[in-house]
Amino acid sequence: MSQQDIQRFNTTPVMSAVTVFNNVVYLSGQVPKNPDLDINGQTQDVLNTIDQLLAQANSDKSRILSAQLFLKDLSDFSVVNEIWIDWLKDHATPARATIQADLVNPKWLIEIAVIAAQK
Repeated sequence: MSQQDIQRFNTTPVMSAVTVFNNVVYLSGQVPKNPDLDINGQTQDVLNTIDQLLAQANSDKSRILSAQLFLKDLSDFSVVNEIWIDWLKDHATPARATIQADLVNPKWLIEIAVIAAQK
């Protein structure tokens, strides 16, 4: 195995938004592009980004193996779950953890990281 076996997308000096190895897609924690939205808007924003990044890596939400959701406020848990359930409608649900966290930007209400299989 060599570095050439690993694909990286949307890379910065700090991280890659997507890393692919052995047909497994690893997304870094995705945060809302518009931090002024409420929890509904921020969650939809992040899920849209996840859809785009998974497509870029030849995967989609039906292939998600694991997800970690980081919430600033656990009182948003039920709202996020409703959006999550609707987003995954007609797809198998992945293993998942939800964690309360102080996120880097105080306006961020949610961050989501996923691991998925390629198609």
